[in-house]
Amino acid sequence: MKFGVVVFPGSNCDDDTVYTLRVNLGQEVIKLWHKDHDLQGCDFIILPGGFSYGDYLRTGAIARFSPIMNEVIAHANRGGYVMGICNGFQILAEAGLVPGVLLRNSSQKYICRNVYLQPQSQSALLTAGLEPKAYKIPIAHGEGRYFADADTLKSLNDNDQVLFRYCDENGLITDLANPNGSLENIAGVTNAGKNVFGMMPHPERASDEALGNIDGRFILEQLVAVTA
Repeated sequence: MKFGVVVFPGSNCDDDTVYTLRVNLGQEVIKLWHKDHDLQGCDFIILPGGFSYGDYLRTGAIARFSPIMNEVIAHANRGGYVMGICNGFQILAEAGLVPGVLLRNSSQKYICRNVYLQPQSQSALLTAGLEPKAYKIPIAHGEGRYFADADTLKSLNDNDQVLFRYCDENGLITDLANPNGSLENIAGVTNAGKNVFGMMPHPERASDEALGNIDGRFILEQLVAVTA
């Protein structure tokens, strides 16, 4: 299995993602520059976190038009796997590859801390194999408040497309556990075909023993399992 990590101007989690995939998960992985027109035979594309184009217009709005996104969109439309983490999730939303949008945090402040996630979807390959418990994963964003209209939200729930919800350390999904005001505590969603995954928290930042937390590795291991 070959992973491709797309690098945009302003990406800052690309090396973390490459390290986790290559060292912690033992996978073949290469970097793909945003101006490329070739996915170089990669089976699984990851859009990493950061501040693509400095977030000068709107998070993910410029990166969505980078040349390589034409190939990423075509790959996803063919059923290929794509995952966006934090800024990558924002780019996916801007490109229409996942439903909903990411708005400014309800606190109007940038948030960088550990939160807890409860896996939700029993049919999405990213979460179906996860133990139903609270996973401690870092967040680092200013625009992570998930929003969708009522019809889209109903469709997400009806089709089992919610990947994660913010919860407390005991796995309880409560208002107090919601760090950014996301509707229904949503921290990640998948598309209708369940081959495109977006999440705001950073599992790659909790995937190494040296960090004292490998909850993120359990999540990213699903990427290997679903493509085996």
